Amino acid sequence: MPKYPQTRMRRNRQTAWSRRLTRENSLSVDDLIWPCFVIEGNNRRQAVDSMPGVERLSLDLLLEAALEARDLGIPALAVFPVIDAQHKDRDGSLAADPDNLICRAVEALKAKIPDLGIICDVALDPFTSNGQDGIVREGRVLNDATIKALCVQARVQAEAGCDILAPSDMMDGRIGAIRQHLDDAGLHDKQILSYAAKYASSFYGPFRDAVGSKGALGEADKRTYQQDPGNGDEALREVALDIDEGADMVMIKPGMPYLDVLWRVKSTFKMPTFAYQVSGEYAMLMAASERGWLDEEQVMMESLLAFKRAGADAVLTYAAIDVARRLASNR
Repeated sequence: MPKYPQTRMRRNRQTAWSRRLTRENSLSVDDLIWPCFVIEGNNRRQAVDSMPGVERLSLDLLLEAALEARDLGIPALAVFPVIDAQHKDRDGSLAADPDNLICRAVEALKAKIPDLGIICDVALDPFTSNGQDGIVREGRVLNDATIKALCVQARVQAEAGCDILAPSDMMDGRIGAIRQHLDDAGLHDKQILSYAAKYASSFYGPFRDAVGSKGALGEADKRTYQQDPGNGDEALREVALDIDEGADMVMIKPGMPYLDVLWRVKSTFKMPTFAYQVSGEYAMLMAASERGWLDEEQVMMESLLAFKRAGADAVLTYAAIDVARRLASNR
């Protein structure tokens, strides 16, 4: 009889080099997407109080930050516009203007840093006076009318130079309609990253602060079109539909509270699958770290590694630049 314990799991853990050799998952700069906020003006930066370390940047400062992101090896930015309230209306009509803030930002970014990927959100909430992702009539968000507006929004962003269109609105059928609209316009090579499983989550609050949609939304919510947090099987149906309609990549949002969904989606479809460490997740880690309750560097790296372990091919995180710096210093 072998002496107990014959198998000692700790053998592979006893040295740093052995842990490196036997590690199943790792995080690299290639896994990072940086979500950032652009505002009008020059040499302007505004702190987002509910997101420690995050700032809204005017385009000139965003270009500087984007250059650093590119030099650190970050593959892509997800750019979100902060629209002044006086330019919003109930239908988000500014989203269709090829001279709007996001289109100008994309044009400038691609002109200065053509090898940096640019992702644009396709949804109306930054532009609507009610904070909703779609067109509202008599208290209802209209699916098909919204899709028509989203198709135009996606096209003007694509024509400005956006590489990846990312519909986050959760209207039924919008991926197929946008894909067809882009193809009809000769924009066959534009990629679509679908927010395929986007939940009606309470973790979005700081983001809505950042883009100025929280006050407009008021006491309303988005539960008639975003997914119920209690549903997992439904996410697989949503993802299957979006893939069938032409999505090139799919997204799970939020991230950490939905790692089970991320795992199921990646295991089922074997598609490029992204996760979004949303504003509430980021804010919790940063706020606890500021108070000395957590080690910010350690918990951030651990949380991002959890996304990789659950199957994410890339992660959107507001900490992308700081994480990329750490990864570079550890080479």
